[in-house]
Amino acid sequence: MASSACGGAGCGPHCSSSAGAGEDASAEERLGRLSVSGAASSIACGKCDGGGAAVAVPGGIGMCGECFRAHLFGKFKLAVTGNAMVRPTDAVLLAFSGGPASRVALQFIHEMQAKAIQSWETSNSQALPVFVVGVAFVDESGALSPKPKHEVERAVEDIRSIVSSLSPGEKAVHIASLGDMFTSGSEDGVGKLREVVAMIGDETGRDDFLQRSRMLLLQKIALENGYTKIMLGSCASGIACHVLSATVKGHGYSLPADVQYVDTRWDVPVVLPLRDVLSQELILLCELDRDQIEDYLLELEDDDVGK
Repeated sequence: MASSACGGAGCGPHCSSSAGAGEDASAEERLGRLSVSGAASSIACGKCDGGGAAVAVPGGIGMCGECFRAHLFGKFKLAVTGNAMVRPTDAVLLAFSGGPASRVALQFIHEMQAKAIQSWETSNSQALPVFVVGVAFVDESGALSPKPKHEVERAVEDIRSIVSSLSPGEKAVHIASLGDMFTSGSEDGVGKLREVVAMIGDETGRDDFLQRSRMLLLQKIALENGYTKIMLGSCASGIACHVLSATVKGHGYSLPADVQYVDTRWDVPVVLPLRDVLSQELILLCELDRDQIEDYLLELEDDDVGK
């Protein structure tokens, strides 16, 4: 698994890790080899005029690392606040796979929560509560390709380490297997899941079945633990793929609801705060922040669009 310069904690741009210069490239060198648009990144930052290397984003604007991060956080925050995704009284369950989208979503929602906690502590009335954040990881290895037990345990340990490194604000971690949806009494849920998947003859049908099962399991976790919103890391690139796929399948009637910021068709509404962010931008941000990126056993973000 990939590891970050701070030992896998993925603590973001303000990391205090003192890795040696011989081991880690400088920020300028890393920025110099990153570009969303493919343009040269030797231009000055168009936001702060700070000079030095910059990330080239769509539209030809060059940004330094700090401005690029602020740009993406601004998109995330605008989506959350502008569409009333998260209210002070909400409990948000973040679907986490360890990939770039869910990694960025976790970091950004944590920063919003930390700011809300700070405001609450300094407020005289302390009238408004602070929203709660929880993290859910769905193990799909039983349905796709069996994983050794030690790999699953290592993935869970890494996820708990990443979440515990984010403070203030305690965040519960919920670990579930897709086989839990098929467990009945003493019957092996994973075995039953494999039987069902094996009966589906085409790959498209299997993907649709797994996505639906995954969402139902997330709904189950949310309802049992009192969460009022489910947050997915679906980004613009993944949603574009979904639009093409759904159109080919003849599912166009449901597309408007699939791609909206807040999907209220579920018992627990599903929100997509990264809907306007490209997958390349998320990958670049994780590289700049030195966040640990690893899709642990499944791919939650680019396929899930609240079906």
